[in-house]
Amino acid sequence: MAKRRTSPQALPEAVREAVERTVQVTIGQAQTTRERTQRSVDDIVRGAEEGAKSVRKAIESSRPATHEELKELQKEVRALGRRLDAIEKRLPASRTTTSRAKKR
Repeated sequence: MAKRRTSPQALPEAVREAVERTVQVTIGQAQTTRERTQRSVDDIVRGAEEGAKSVRKAIESSRPATHEELKELQKEVRALGRRLDAIEKRLPASRTTTSRAKKR
């Protein structure tokens, strides 16, 4: 293999150019690696978020009602009962008796 001789004046310039080319190639590769890594991390995060949503839904649907939720439901049932009583009071007496007899 033939060896190329570089003049002493051109040697610093040749080294500088070689280092610059190496740095440029490395920067390009690092950018590509960074982009791939970012896409992978984004995919992992997206998957984890979807998994967390699924777990939350499963827990919400299978957990028993809390004391506060039961109290709220009781209040709603009582309010509905009061509304029904008020409606029944406004109905003529014959309809109320007839409709109750049909129910039995």
